[in-house]
Amino acid sequence: MKLQNELNKAGGFKNLEHLAKQVVEGFISGMHKSPFHGFSAEFAEHKIYNQGESTKHIDWKLFAKTDKLYTKRFDDETNLRCHIILDNSSSMHYPILSNFSINNLNKIAFSALASASLMHILKRQRDAVGLSIYSDVYDFYAPEKGSERHHQMLIHQLEKTIEKKQKNKHTETFTLLHQIAEKIHRRSLIFLFTDMFQTQTNEQKLFEALRHLKHNKHEVVLFHVFDSEKELIFNFDNKPKRFIDVETGQYINLYADSVKENYNKMVKEYFKQLKLKCLQYKIKYVQSNVNQGFNDVLTTYMIERQKFI
Repeated sequence: MKLQNELNKAGGFKNLEHLAKQVVEGFISGMHKSPFHGFSAEFAEHKIYNQGESTKHIDWKLFAKTDKLYTKRFDDETNLRCHIILDNSSSMHYPILSNFSINNLNKIAFSALASASLMHILKRQRDAVGLSIYSDVYDFYAPEKGSERHHQMLIHQLEKTIEKKQKNKHTETFTLLHQIAEKIHRRSLIFLFTDMFQTQTNEQKLFEALRHLKHNKHEVVLFHVFDSEKELIFNFDNKPKRFIDVETGQYINLYADSVKENYNKMVKEYFKQLKLKCLQYKIKYVQSNVNQGFNDVLTTYMIERQKFI
């Protein structure tokens, strides 16, 4: 409720950084119930002490509280490089919303707030983060850096992305991913937020582009963003409706109940095949339902970070 009030008072996502901070703090406060208990202690200012390191910088006060050895982290320590990629095609702005709230997000707003939350964690960890945003063109690119000025620039760009409505902006994701892959030279953890709306013809090309992203030993996580109520369950009342493709403008008139069962089966099968394909290409696949919060995104980050460094 507090998050929703902050959203409404701010007039949308204009204080995205503040919202991201609250999302992360809420997540950390629940860590003691998770397999990551203890990680929160070294989340911001500390890292786990490894045998053989100098004992000079061990935080003995923290040891007295946790019975675990942590060393203090310093500003020049960057353990990880992360690049976040955001699909900004028209389909990501579905459903069209006049008022956002933490309980009422479309795909682009969910992805931007998830990205800002990851950026907040990365900033606290003093890690470097970069950002790419694409639609039918390469909308924005910033390389991986760790400065406060850089962080503020990325947050501002995410806010602009949410606010600017995309009309008839389709994308051939694979084309842009190849371009992004060429820009990321140092080993990085790469997060891609997309709804995976591709033509069948382009699906194989997309996975070839994802494989390209993995070059130079990058690790790739695909966050498959969707609205389960509308796009998976197809939960519409059975009145005649016009369904419009937001990227092409094409439409079809129908009763939802007449196609719901077959639609649901086909989409579930598509999701299953995506997961199998990612497994084949050794890409981490995470379903991200905009109606279920950010814990899966942040938990995935923590798992991948521990494997990565």
